[in-house]
Amino acid sequence: MQASQTPTPPDRTNRAWSRILRYGLVLWGATVLVTFVTGNTNLLPTIVLLGSFLVPVTFVAWAYEHARGDNVTVELLFSAFVIAGVLGVLGASLLERLLGPSPAMFIGIGVIEEGAKVAALVFVARSMAHRTPRDGLVLGATVGFGFAAFESAGYALNALVTERGLSLIALVETEILRGLLTPLGHGLWTAIVGCVLFAASAGRKWRVTLGVVATFVGVSLLHALWDSAHVIAFRLTMLLTSQPWQERLMRTGRVPELTPAQTHLITLMDWVGLAAISALGVLWLLRLWGRHSGRGNRSGPRDERPRDNENPPDIDDT
Repeated sequence: MQASQTPTPPDRTNRAWSRILRYGLVLWGATVLVTFVTGNTNLLPTIVLLGSFLVPVTFVAWAYEHARGDNVTVELLFSAFVIAGVLGVLGASLLERLLGPSPAMFIGIGVIEEGAKVAALVFVARSMAHRTPRDGLVLGATVGFGFAAFESAGYALNALVTERGLSLIALVETEILRGLLTPLGHGLWTAIVGCVLFAASAGRKWRVTLGVVATFVGVSLLHALWDSAHVIAFRLTMLLTSQPWQERLMRTGRVPELTPAQTHLITLMDWVGLAAISALGVLWLLRLWGRHSGRGNRSGPRDERPRDNENPPDIDDT
């Protein structure tokens, strides 16, 4: 009888994130199809919202199911996604107005957007009495995905409105592309910073260690490389394959017309660059997860009794 009273672990086979993705894709696809058939523009906001939020919400649900700690509640996740996501977008938009066109512009954008997301993360988690690296990973990913969702909605709206009127095809293409790339961008980078920041700030007081600073600089550089991947691919292609007439145009500050072979090469280099940047980010996160996954992930009273050969956690992981 005693065994029957033992609490059973949560059923991991009941994956909410999988249902969210499946049902969301069906609803988004149905809405796109009906809009194509009927031309009903009242459905366009539904396409924008479903397409922009489906992947971020799915990955937040996945992170919560696979890496949650007792300190992260559904209410806190909602606040991190919506409040921090909006605050991050607003802060980044205001600060990015200060940047001028220059080779360092992408670095500035990376620092500003990552800084805005970290500030929003700290704001949402300010009342947590106890923080673990896993909490930082989940909340950081949630803030990043919230930022990505609202940003993607803006990009989708811009793609919809063209000089020739509303373009449903451009809207759908933009949402598909950003949906595929979203898991490897904002959510990944802020999860890395959140994990290291929370590892250094287990109590109520926030601590900015050398490891935290180095991590922030690292993800900001990944962000800058991601944003500049197309420009880098263009310049490399011109360096390797440019014709004399193209070089003359570039010296005058004009962008030359590309040959079909050059267009394909730029696309290939662009995707290879994004894949390499994504691999670096994923490997970095996996390294942090492997290092911190076994450390205190429970809230509430902790056993303060000293244990033999117990060392304090390394809070300066980068």
